[in-house]
Amino acid sequence: MPSQQVLQEKISEVEELMQLLKQYKAVGIAGLQKVRAAQLQEFKRNLADKVYMRVIKNTLMKLAIENCKERRELKKLTDYLTGSNVFLFTDLNPFKLALILEKGKVKTTAKSGDIAAFDVVVPAGNTGQPPGPIISQLNAVGLPTRIEAGSVWVSKDTLVARKGDVISERLASVLSKLGIKPVEAGLVMMVMYDDGLIIPQEQLRIDIEETKQSIERARADAFVLSLSIAYPVPENIVVLLHRAHREAYTLSVNAAIPTKETIGELIRRAHGEMLSLSGELSSLGEKALPVEKAEKS
Repeated sequence: MPSQQVLQEKISEVEELMQLLKQYKAVGIAGLQKVRAAQLQEFKRNLADKVYMRVIKNTLMKLAIENCKERRELKKLTDYLTGSNVFLFTDLNPFKLALILEKGKVKTTAKSGDIAAFDVVVPAGNTGQPPGPIISQLNAVGLPTRIEAGSVWVSKDTLVARKGDVISERLASVLSKLGIKPVEAGLVMMVMYDDGLIIPQEQLRIDIEETKQSIERARADAFVLSLSIAYPVPENIVVLLHRAHREAYTLSVNAAIPTKETIGELIRRAHGEMLSLSGELSSLGEKALPVEKAEKS
């Protein structure tokens, strides 16, 4: 019977999914909204040696997760099994994979209800459109216009949408005519399971520059702390040796302890003190001489 055959195919697919869940260290769920088929195929080709990607019905994946007794933590992924998804099986670091997907996004034209991926600024200049209805359409979305050399021009750079704003049908139409693409299309990782740990989308997003600066600040603070407590490590040992040598030299000079490093300084200091003392004695002698003469007289 056809129904029996379909059931058997589903059972086989669930068993196959269970093997994938056991085989790979990490499992990711990415939404397929606004992802073009060609773009998805390109991702599959580029990541073929690192990631196994597969579009799977949520119901089948849920069954596979529930029957995967070896990895109980996977059940937390069922909360994300909504909408159309592609599943990514990999041994890559989850954050590295999320960055790869982020770099693979492409800009595309907007439709009503889309979300602006960045601040959308219409630059001043020639729109290439002849005077007509386009003027009222541009004005309706807040763009100042003028007519010059038979074309409609935008008078100044104008912000028409901020990052995260919902793009209206009217604005989407204008941006399309101007060739501005304010929406990013691509795979967005919603969640990843990594060897027992569930990492949601907001934690997968990493600002590389901010992270670098944070690490550099931590390194600098650690370096200063290690110097202040004289804790030797390969990174600070030269500085600590220089400091120890300087302090030992100062101590030996102040305590008048002769060594081959300090003997020159000790002699110079002794010579200077001798000259100072000699000068003081000469001064005292000159003061005493008039007193002696006065007593004789």
